[in-house]
Amino acid sequence: MPRVISIAEAVPPYSIEQDRVMDFAENLFSESFKDIKRLITVFQNGQIEKRHFAKDLEWFEHDHTFEEKNDAYIEAAVDLGAKAILNCLKNNEFLTDEVHLEEIDAIFTISSTGVSTPSIDARIMNVLPSSQYTKRIPIWGLGCAGGASGLSRAYEYCLAYPEAKVLVLSIELCSLTFQRNDRSKSNLIGTSLFADGVACALVCGDRSGYENIMKKSAAPNIIGTQSTTMPDSEDVMGWEVKNEGLYVVFSKDIPTIIENWLQPNVLRFLNTKGLDVQDLDHFIAHPGGKKVLEAYVSALKFPETMTRISLEVLKEYGNMSSATILYVLKRFMETAEEGDLGLGAALGPGFSSELLLMRWE
Repeated sequence: MPRVISIAEAVPPYSIEQDRVMDFAENLFSESFKDIKRLITVFQNGQIEKRHFAKDLEWFEHDHTFEEKNDAYIEAAVDLGAKAILNCLKNNEFLTDEVHLEEIDAIFTISSTGVSTPSIDARIMNVLPSSQYTKRIPIWGLGCAGGASGLSRAYEYCLAYPEAKVLVLSIELCSLTFQRNDRSKSNLIGTSLFADGVACALVCGDRSGYENIMKKSAAPNIIGTQSTTMPDSEDVMGWEVKNEGLYVVFSKDIPTIIENWLQPNVLRFLNTKGLDVQDLDHFIAHPGGKKVLEAYVSALKFPETMTRISLEVLKEYGNMSSATILYVLKRFMETAEEGDLGLGAALGPGFSSELLLMRWE
């Protein structure tokens, strides 16, 4: 089965403490909400300690057109995306030897926070020494589920082409979608949660020669996936596209939806593999927020320790949309042992879930 043998990050340049973002948001939203002191506690209660942005906080104190924000997205996406690819292919922790970009058969590029045609992967290929025959598969609009979905599609590609080495590149610059003049509670919640992050994973087919470059004794073998879309749920999360850019849609009911909908979805998937929740050693969850992680624990009857690594990533980086699950998976790859069984899970617009079953082999 196809396996993930390397993951690396490219962390955006500006590290900003949550208290500083909270002060910024309180000043901005105080005229719109009389109870701003009560609402602003969401910044403290979410357990995020810092986040990384492509621009310093002063940049967000001024209005920017959709064009200016999207130009900033393209510039940062190309720069950070190229760095993430190189970090992944030269990763001394997971690889015995460098993998050259000319060896890559396909690139799945995941993003929902900016627009680019030609797509970001094509722009990166003009920066890095790439093969002109590399297949490009840009995937847009899956939001927080995108990283898990990208791994799933790469898995299917490597099943069809077992000689292939494939990259899954997730680029999310959520901060550059920020709307200063959107005084909705959804925007306030989004401002407390979302961050910028870029990560790249190397997925290899069975006949790719991965065993000659894999440094760890075991890597996550993807042994099955499941995609599920809830009918008539477009208003749960996503974007409203307006003249000024992308406006966040973020329902307060997401934790309740997780508790009621996710458990039967997960059980159905595991049961098709002859497994149950108790068989899992690891839960590789996209940490949408503290309440989302709590809903996972409640719905799946997990001990809280199962979401510890996801919570650590949330504390240090915030919610980086699709890239976040790659940050989480990387940390499991650093410590998991041969024979361990893990479930990857992420939720996104649609409303949808993406599940991956992985065994370390």
